Amino acid sequence: MRTGEPLPAVGDVLAALATGLWHWDTATGLVTVDAEAARLLGLPARRVSLQQTEVRSRLHPVDWNEIIGVVRLAATEGTVAEVRVRIVDGQGRVVRVARSRSKPSFDPGSKTYRVVGTLQEVTEPSPGTAAGSGAVTGDWRRSREAFLLDAGRALAEARSTEEVLRVAAGLSMPGFSPDGLAVFGVEGDELAIIGHRTQPERQDSPFARMALETDYPAAEVVRTGRAVYLSSPEEYAARYPLTWPLAKSFQRHSWAFLPLTVAGRTMGAWMAAFSYPVTFTPDERSVLTTVARMMAQALSRASADETQRELTDGLQRSMLPAVGPEIPGVRITARYVPTGGGLQVGGDWYDVIPLPHDRLALVIGDVQGHDVRAAGLMGQLRIALRAYASEGHRPDAVLSRASRFFHGLTQAADDPGDTRFATCLYVEVDPATGTLETARAGHLDPGMRMADGTVLVRSTAGGLPLGVDPDSDYPTTRLALEPGETLMLITDGVLETGGHDLDSGWLRLRAVLEEHRTSGLEELADAMVQAVHGPSSHHTTGPLADRREDDIAFLMLCRTGKDDNCGDAAHPRPPGRRTMLTVAQAEPERIGTARRHLRDLLYDWPSEDQKDSAVLLLSETLTNVLVHTDTDALMVAEVTGDPGGRRIRVEVTDAGQDLPHKRTPGEMASSGRGLMLIEMLADEWGVTPRGEGKSIWFDLYESAVPVAGPVSA
Repeated sequence: MRTGEPLPAVGDVLAALATGLWHWDTATGLVTVDAEAARLLGLPARRVSLQQTEVRSRLHPVDWNEIIGVVRLAATEGTVAEVRVRIVDGQGRVVRVARSRSKPSFDPGSKTYRVVGTLQEVTEPSPGTAAGSGAVTGDWRRSREAFLLDAGRALAEARSTEEVLRVAAGLSMPGFSPDGLAVFGVEGDELAIIGHRTQPERQDSPFARMALETDYPAAEVVRTGRAVYLSSPEEYAARYPLTWPLAKSFQRHSWAFLPLTVAGRTMGAWMAAFSYPVTFTPDERSVLTTVARMMAQALSRASADETQRELTDGLQRSMLPAVGPEIPGVRITARYVPTGGGLQVGGDWYDVIPLPHDRLALVIGDVQGHDVRAAGLMGQLRIALRAYASEGHRPDAVLSRASRFFHGLTQAADDPGDTRFATCLYVEVDPATGTLETARAGHLDPGMRMADGTVLVRSTAGGLPLGVDPDSDYPTTRLALEPGETLMLITDGVLETGGHDLDSGWLRLRAVLEEHRTSGLEELADAMVQAVHGPSSHHTTGPLADRREDDIAFLMLCRTGKDDNCGDAAHPRPPGRRTMLTVAQAEPERIGTARRHLRDLLYDWPSEDQKDSAVLLLSETLTNVLVHTDTDALMVAEVTGDPGGRRIRVEVTDAGQDLPHKRTPGEMASSGRGLMLIEMLADEWGVTPRGEGKSIWFDLYESAVPVAGPVSA
């Protein structure tokens, strides 16, 4: 070209370089191409305007979607969009690969894009070319898609901020991976690092906390909501001269700062730093942007979950008392593990209530449901029970008043159809004597671990759940707790969690408790939780979370006695166990309960005939008291000795003054055979006068038969 000659037209220059021009307006849906661009698309070499569907048919389907994503990203960031596309023929075969570079603009009013760019044929790189070189091959696309799927799955499963940061630090991006990561969160008008990973590790960071107005890329990202890419230290120093001296010490060569945005709100920024130069091609930016969006969603979920757990813990702590060992004569411990769903707080509760004269009351219950309303009702019911107990009412009166109160609460609900009931077990304890006065409202019977480690279920009288009938009665049952024995109050989640029913759940619990015969009370409680619910690390997360259908709550009280023996290994257990039950004149059905107590006590007795004999003789002695006296009967049954040489002693005491004597009943007589049966079946027996009444007792000695295994409670 001679000096002074006019410059050739831009189109002529591009045509000489085999580069075409194209223009796309999404408002009209038209794509205008010049002759060279038309030739590259496989059309006649002339300027033409096409519908975007016609252009789309000339491109590989995956590449068209790639163009859409890159154009939107470039328009958002105000950068150049670059992408490689495969041009296909009418049969869908790839005929050439072209590179497109364009400058898109976005009209917020019409929400449309205008794109002006170039199209140039390039040689398809061989498989394995690094993504950092700008190549977009089919293999790289597939690896990128697989990476994004794995990353999305891992981030979706993260349940805490710490887990999200750990997943982000372990991401290995296709073709390029950052070796320095930091996540910034907004706290008021400041930006703070909430997690980071650097190579080599550095515990201190000059950017740990800064004002949002700081001349720092992450602060700018939060202020503007737009990503910042810095491909070289020179670019960093030029754009952020104030903070570059601090960032220089980390010895990085490229940085990407991306906004963490959820629902249109920028909640922080993510920094990915590289120890080697990265040009941040559109494909690399697309991957980083996608990861940032997934990370923002994961952090938002994790933050909400952590806030919810904190709320749950605070709510639960305010509703459940702190149980300590400060009560003389007893040790108490409790555990509560909420269900895995919702607020992780529901209707299960327990309470320990101090009473006059050095007594105390144990309460455990379960309000129907696992929602906020159940938790609220539980809190009100717990307060009411505590108030009624503190007034000095007996257990039956406490539950009767609580049932009337709870019925009024549920009837006053905003939703008339949302009626609830509550189960409850109330036990008044006298630590000095070991006497237990129980009343039960539809709840599970208490369990008792005897001094030798044997676990029994203590049958008690009961009434309807609280709130079902405001006029329901709640009969009481008197039990005895000997030194070294442990009373257990549980909710149904302890038994039924993990697919068990009440029977199999008691078998599982019995096996655990008897396995830890020499464990202290706290260790025993931990063993129960682990057996039912899994390790403590899995209380709220992990694979065992799916096993939990109900809350787990239990309360344990051990009577220490003068030796302070509650199962500690330093205090050997005596080789014996004992049970006690009162049968009132107005409650003849309690004879059946006494029979079950005795059979439970003899669960491992080798001779079934002797067990049947003991149960029969107990029925006879209790019936005699109820028929021939006007007083109540107290049954005390005890097993002593070592296996193979044990003794059963059953004693029934009443306040009557007349001593029993043997008679010879006629064939048609309906009574008079009690003492005859005792004389025939018992190894030893006798009648002992008391200061106010008498007692009749009988003994049976263990036969030389192999000991059977435990049976269901």
